[in-house]
Amino acid sequence: MIYLRRSAAVLSGLLMTTAMLGAPPAAADEEPPPEPPKVELVLDVSGSMRARDIDGRSRISVAQQAFNEVVDALPDNTQLGIRVLGATYPGRDKKIGCQDTQQIVPVGPVDRNQAKAAVATLRPTGFTPVGLALRAAAQDLGTGATTRRIVLITDGEDTCAPPDPCEVARELAAQGTRLVVDTLGLAPDEKVRRQLLCIAAATGGTYTAAQSAEELTGRIKQLVDRARDTYTQTPAQVGGGEQCAGAPLLAPGVYTDRERFSEHRWYRVPVRPGQELRASVSIALDRPVNRDHGVLLRATAPDGRELVRGADAGSGRTDVLSAGLRWSAADPDDDPDERDDGDEDGRDDEPVDGESGTDAPVLVCLVISNSLSPQAGTGTNPGMPVELTIDVVDSAPGPGAPDLGRGWLLLALLTVAGLLTGLLAGLLTRWWVATWRN
Repeated sequence: MIYLRRSAAVLSGLLMTTAMLGAPPAAADEEPPPEPPKVELVLDVSGSMRARDIDGRSRISVAQQAFNEVVDALPDNTQLGIRVLGATYPGRDKKIGCQDTQQIVPVGPVDRNQAKAAVATLRPTGFTPVGLALRAAAQDLGTGATTRRIVLITDGEDTCAPPDPCEVARELAAQGTRLVVDTLGLAPDEKVRRQLLCIAAATGGTYTAAQSAEELTGRIKQLVDRARDTYTQTPAQVGGGEQCAGAPLLAPGVYTDRERFSEHRWYRVPVRPGQELRASVSIALDRPVNRDHGVLLRATAPDGRELVRGADAGSGRTDVLSAGLRWSAADPDDDPDERDDGDEDGRDDEPVDGESGTDAPVLVCLVISNSLSPQAGTGTNPGMPVELTIDVVDSAPGPGAPDLGRGWLLLALLTVAGLLTGLLAGLLTRWWVATWRN
């Protein structure tokens, strides 16, 4: 479930930034720059793409327009490849037709004119060997330390199995090659939807039904942007609990999960006194949902007391909902009377098993909730892609004296400032009136 990687990039300043102390390492010890993001678009050019049911146009013409717009808007550092299936063999020999897949643009820096020219010549022709094309696309992208993405655009189910595309997707996921497949369906067919949803779920990707040229273009752009913005760190898969007790224990890092509509997912994070927990969550809206929706991230104590709830951290995108929070554990040297995160008796929250003392970490429960509901006819399984980013850093020191945040001094300063302003305004008014009368 490696889908939702745009929001983690948007919140990185809030969640992952710490001061770098000491001299910089020698040039020989510096890590090499990360490899560029890599994505391959896989387009179905089988005979069914002739159908004219998208805005009165053929499916292939809509796909070609979307490809052109995506190529024009492609970020300079993204390496893009294009593979097609069912594009060259017009005959009826299934054995030959089910081998019909070619890479027409190799993965690498894109020559925009060359890429658009290659797509413009495509004409709907043959069979639909989706499984074979996915396997070949994975080979096109190769392997590496960062995530690769395949964006599959098709209007029909595989007509050539074996290999079954769902089994191919599971096979690719099991290889641990950091590969995500996002699927886009161009036909309102339930069998196609189930197959594409299966492919996406197996690799941690997303499924979207595109019913217009605008939807198709916008979604492809979003997926390419996601490959660009989130490829640097592959999330670890985790399954949230139904309650805090027994929920998975998480260290700082990036995690991926799935959450159903109106569900709550729980996780636990150990935080030592004097440390600050920073967390963000993003949920990808990979299917049609009703309006008036949201996502909530809260931190609670194990006994259910709410410590803090997250603030909305939207990125301006319509396909992702995000929220983030910060919470500091009380420092053991602080005055117990001024703690606002502990119980009334001044004690901290539940310590981690096996540790004791004033420096023992306490367990903070994170719960992700959503108020999403599916539109009519929208599938609810699997759950929507969730990405959770967690960091634990040293707490920032509180403000030194004079502490305006304490309240009373601030109130006194505001009162004095108001009196002086009123007095000055009165004197100026009297002077102006006396001058005007003379």
